Amino acid sequence: QVQLVESGGALVQAGGSLRIFCTASGSIISINTMAWYRQTPGKQREFVAQLTSGGSTKYADSVKSRFWISRDNKKNTVYLQMNNLKPEDTAVYYCNANLMAGGSDYSADYWGRGTQVTVSS
Repeated sequence: QVQLVESGGALVQAGGSLRIFCTASGSIISINTMAWYRQTPGKQREFVAQLTSGGSTKYADSVKSRFWISRDNKKNTVYLQMNNLKPEDTAVYYCNANLMAGGSDYSADYWGRGTQVTVSS
């Protein structure tokens, strides 16, 4: 089985920085895209950033120039460096990975359980 586990969520002050990360484990053949999403109570989960296996990145407009996504393929880990945090960045951050698991004939999306990031004003 494949598991994604996020870590690093914390309470930070506005203007501060935080790095969260997510590690995929289990029977993994290959990982395509790794991404971050976030969700606040009563709202839909929204896209934050993604990084393909080829190194292409994409960011939501609201986080461009403040957040940076990176990955360590050897560790099956994706990072999200968040700078100049704002109260509106407060959310549960979820890791997503599109990957080929052992025994599967096709890639599928997997999700972590989330890590809470709270930004105080």
